[in-house]
Amino acid sequence: MPWAERLPALLDRFNPAGLLYGGYEARLLSELKKSSLPRHVAVLADGNRRWARANAPGESLVVGYQAGADKLREFVRWCDEVGIPVVTLWVLSTENLTRSASAEVDPLLDVIGDLFTELAAEGTWCVQSVGDLALLPAPMVAKIRAAEEATSDRPGIHVNIAVAYGGRHELRDAVRSLLADEASKGTELAQLAQSLEIDDLSDHLYTAGQPDPDLIIRTSGEQRLSGFLMWQSAHSEFYFCEALWPDFRKVDFIRALRSYAQRERRYGR
Repeated sequence: MPWAERLPALLDRFNPAGLLYGGYEARLLSELKKSSLPRHVAVLADGNRRWARANAPGESLVVGYQAGADKLREFVRWCDEVGIPVVTLWVLSTENLTRSASAEVDPLLDVIGDLFTELAAEGTWCVQSVGDLALLPAPMVAKIRAAEEATSDRPGIHVNIAVAYGGRHELRDAVRSLLADEASKGTELAQLAQSLEIDDLSDHLYTAGQPDPDLIIRTSGEQRLSGFLMWQSAHSEFYFCEALWPDFRKVDFIRALRSYAQRERRYGR
């Protein structure tokens, strides 16, 4: 992380409020056991546009998008610091692409494309897109693919970026992929109907081979999944936070981890 980006955070740490929060964060972290942490944290980073309207009235909404992207990079660093191996960030839904005007979506696409590049430049993280890239402009897809290829062999935290993502869209694509795969093997449809198991479909999801999210965080006070990781979230724990995403603090993240650690997971039993 460049020093120009580190400096404001370091200065904040030395004012009284920063010192207070720093001590509080350290205490909360010390109370968390490594064994109690989730393996996979997913986040619906909601509230960027509302943040822009409240904090930069009269300016373009891209101010909120950029503030949200900056917070996403910071969030991944927090996950890396505590040793969470898989993180999924939902940054753009299929509904955003179809319902919003291009004048609003195009600046967001630019910010997301840069986010892929910036996360890839962090050093050890592996970056993967999760979604239907066929819905995105070719130059953006090229930027995404470049980030994926540059980081594919890295041993560090695995960062999924859900872009052009919808839960129903993913399930449709998984079924299509499964049927095409079985057809290539000469499997009859009736035979497939009799032999199909749950794991067969899981193997064709965008996140195939990864652990399902243990903890899903949503900001801005919204308390719904909106189709996010519909299949994978069957046994996830949820944490809803009132803060708009750019205002989400490290202490909020630690509180989410603490809440998760205090729950008894039953996995539907």
